[in-house]
Amino acid sequence: MSHSLTLDRPLRGALRLPTLPLLTLLALLSGGSLLLACSSGSIALGAGELWLAASGHGSQLADTLLSLRLERALTAWVTGASLALAGVLMQSLLRNPLADPYVMGVSGGASVGALLALWLGLALWQVDSAAVAGALTLSALLFLLARRDFARSSGTVLLLLTGVLLSAACGALISLLLTIAPDAQLRGMVFWLVGDIAGTPLRPWPWLALLPAVLLAWWQAPAINLLALHGDHALTLGVPVAMLRRLLLVLAAVLTASAVSQGGSIGFVGLMVPHACRLLCGPDLRRLIPAAVLSGAALLVLADTLARTIVAPMQLPVGVLTALLGVPVLFWQLQRTRRRLA
Repeated sequence: MSHSLTLDRPLRGALRLPTLPLLTLLALLSGGSLLLACSSGSIALGAGELWLAASGHGSQLADTLLSLRLERALTAWVTGASLALAGVLMQSLLRNPLADPYVMGVSGGASVGALLALWLGLALWQVDSAAVAGALTLSALLFLLARRDFARSSGTVLLLLTGVLLSAACGALISLLLTIAPDAQLRGMVFWLVGDIAGTPLRPWPWLALLPAVLLAWWQAPAINLLALHGDHALTLGVPVAMLRRLLLVLAAVLTASAVSQGGSIGFVGLMVPHACRLLCGPDLRRLIPAAVLSGAALLVLADTLARTIVAPMQLPVGVLTALLGVPVLFWQLQRTRRRLA
């Protein structure tokens, strides 16, 4: 068994709150983030104005602001939840605490597919399909290149390097697309690429991707726990390892693609949230999956609210804020890995 992993052992300093109070607290935090997003902006809405607008008795201005802010907040909610769950699944699949759709290049694959579709002027559903195809292609390539490293003690470093190389290749393709893109499309493509939810319509298909993925991953959580703990040896305990890995690969890729097609390349949510949730509830995926979904949703809603209010009326891309938060977390995890390998 690999000594480079922390997914299968208790974390030092973990709080391990009981399941029901923990999920209740996170659900309240998630709902509170939506309320804060709806009330915050250049024109603040108080609790009374929000209630009147939600009940259909508010002013026309309040009704319009609530509609716009709620649509954007729900888009951020489903995007953050999808990225967090994708991070949990990728870390379990690769048995690698550094795995994240952004770090490992899966977001880059989805971005290449989506930007190519945008450059060709395709319809919105074709952009979504291209993002899914790009994410699946990168995930499959990562899986093929790294499958021999699952059981090695140096697997964490090798997997990280593989992901960085694939991400660099995607970056080169993205640069090529931006170079040849018409001027009329260039600004929107660049702003979308750094991660931005402004102006993104609320669409049903990310929800249709998230809800079955949550239920399926939670149903398979005992088997995924064994896979993260024992790797290939989980086969002797009755776990269909090959089929489970393909399932996790597809789920993580589809979730990443749905998030990228909505908000662009928003990084590090899938890295930060699983680590924070493991400190609260431990590595058991039966607790970790719902905790990560609620936490990832709340994190991105709060980050997007901050991005559009901190220098109002100017709005920042939310991907900038998540990157500023995520890079220190990645360095911290790299230091932990270096100490274990020493």
